Amino acid sequence: MLTTLLDGRAFGEKHGKDAATVVALHGWARNRSDWGSTLEGLDALALDQPGFGATPAPDEGWDTKQYAEWLAEILRDLDRPVLVGHSFGGRVAVQLAAAHPELVRGLVITGLPLFRPKAGGKPKLAYRIGRWAYAKKLIPESKMEELREKYGSSDYRNAKGVMRQVLVKAVNDDYTEQLEAIAATDLPVKLIWGENDTAAPVWMPGEAMEILGDNATLEIVPGSAHLLDARLVKSLRGAIDELRTNRI
Repeated sequence: MLTTLLDGRAFGEKHGKDAATVVALHGWARNRSDWGSTLEGLDALALDQPGFGATPAPDEGWDTKQYAEWLAEILRDLDRPVLVGHSFGGRVAVQLAAAHPELVRGLVITGLPLFRPKAGGKPKLAYRIGRWAYAKKLIPESKMEELREKYGSSDYRNAKGVMRQVLVKAVNDDYTEQLEAIAATDLPVKLIWGENDTAAPVWMPGEAMEILGDNATLEIVPGSAHLLDARLVKSLRGAIDELRTNRI
């Protein structure tokens, strides 16, 4: 059932009849429907984050901390649900748990780039030259936009208006400080990761475990990649159920 929240500033899919004990956040360019199988039979809320699904985009290009503050407004009306996040939704979930650990009972995350890539190929020479020329005001914005459209990622090309600003801010994030903040609490964290995830390779949750310590567990799901396939869904549901039934 589609639910309106925050006076129309948020929409989500309500599962079950009672207050949500689980809140789920989708990935970039996705929406609440991604969580249908995972949340089946639960009292849960799958949100459309601002700029996706039914929820309006923000008035400006938010960073993930601002998304987390938007989420905090919703969570304050609930009794410390388990927070689940995939990809971009995982970014927001980590920010929320670092800033407001008292609002959630536990954290389940999958497929989010927790750190900047260790190494990567340089952008195409033409794009690097274009960025240099644009910084020197030698080419107009219109020409720079042509280069962005030609050489940018598919997510970048498909993002419009303020959502392009949101994307640029998000992909430059590093969550080391947020993980350290979470580690300083007793919040349980479950990392569920696709073995073949190329958007967020498995070295990332491995390094996160070194920061999070004993309150965190990591499960690598064989054969799964970045998107929520049946194997990931099964493991995510197991992690959610464990945190729900271990109510502290």
